[in-house]
Amino acid sequence: MTTFADFGLPAPIVRTLADQSITTPFPIQSASLPDSLAGTDVLGRGRTGSGKTLAFSLPVVTRLAASGRRARAKAPRALVLCPTRELANQIDATMKPLAQIMGLRTTTVFGGVAQSRQVAALDAGVDVVIACPGRLEDLLGQRHLTLDHVEITVLDEADHMADLGFLPGVKRIMDRTPRTGQRLLFSATLDNGVDVLVQRYLKKPVTHSVDEAAAPPPQMTHHILAVADVEAKRRIVHELAGGTGRRVLFTRTKHQAKKLAKQLTGAGVPAVDLHGNLGQGARERNLAAFSSGDVKVLVATDIAARGIHVDDVELVVHVDPPAEHKAYLHRSGRTARAGSGGDVVTVMLPEQRGDMRDLTRKARISATPQPVAPGDATVMALVGKVAAYVEPTPATPPQRKLASAAPGAPSSGSAQRRRRRRRGGSGQGSAGRGGNARPAEQRTARGR
Repeated sequence: MTTFADFGLPAPIVRTLADQSITTPFPIQSASLPDSLAGTDVLGRGRTGSGKTLAFSLPVVTRLAASGRRARAKAPRALVLCPTRELANQIDATMKPLAQIMGLRTTTVFGGVAQSRQVAALDAGVDVVIACPGRLEDLLGQRHLTLDHVEITVLDEADHMADLGFLPGVKRIMDRTPRTGQRLLFSATLDNGVDVLVQRYLKKPVTHSVDEAAAPPPQMTHHILAVADVEAKRRIVHELAGGTGRRVLFTRTKHQAKKLAKQLTGAGVPAVDLHGNLGQGARERNLAAFSSGDVKVLVATDIAARGIHVDDVELVVHVDPPAEHKAYLHRSGRTARAGSGGDVVTVMLPEQRGDMRDLTRKARISATPQPVAPGDATVMALVGKVAAYVEPTPATPPQRKLASAAPGAPSSGSAQRRRRRRRGGSGQGSAGRGGNARPAEQRTARGR
């Protein structure tokens, strides 16, 4: 069996990986490391969760350490571009411990936070900048850094950067890096202009494709639950959220994500939300609460479809089916990562049947809609329970304390009003109403 030690990585790096119980590489890592460590341009294709972050982190750190150069103020030696702040933080969590053990420094650059700390880090001199294109262009325009000394450039989740409209900025940034540097591009697909990046910036790249990126992983089981109306949908969504393991619920809009997280927390299922209306501090706190297990339910918009890598997400629920099949696959990719299994549930209203038929065909998944009602055995099996549905009750005091620490949690006054409404016979609003990015990334073959 191949191990990381077989690739000639520095002994401190191998020990650091072993300390995290990371000894056996994933296929994308085994395939690409010999070329990337040799300085060759690499095009890596693989679905989310296949281990791409460590596949580029190892050669970046190893090659920078071997070159013997020292970081200079405002002149990073490696650049990693990615589409979201969450992904930038996840990459840094993987790369920073490896870099530190080799005497290298990393920093993140993205919007939504004050730039002063980022500028201070650049002024002090860093080896690796992990950045989102928008803020990086701002800092380049203000002359807070130069890319003239970049030896290695990584484009991670290039297809998602294309989906978000970042390609013009990515091209402007790439044009400012030395043409002689090594380029590594990792992506699930090559559509929406990613192929143009490959042709324009990579020199005779070696391509490594370890799986069929357009297809869901075989360990992922898909379910379509056909509900009668929005009230049945609301109750089933509450049931699905009430299991014991981590689960991610996806909504179409930011308002729906905030509303559903608030409803679940008030019903005794502590949940946090993740969407574009949250400030960076709130996003980081909510993601940290979910990643640590303090909160088991994350309600998110598509901002989280590629921006989070969390171990042991056992269930993904499409509260609102996404608009197109690529979003479905990326959302679903939060579970069944790195060889683990997972379930994906789409809750379908009658008027969505035609759209779901088209979506499943394009996503190449096989799932027959199952008519369900709250408390059905099919739903309970996904929840991990055998009891019938019980209308949620307000949180107990300890849960209310936890909920109050999470953005979007209801106040005790709102809980009292909710109890008064129940006594008066009025129901809560339906979930989904109004609807139409550590070495923690790779622990014992999980979450890479």
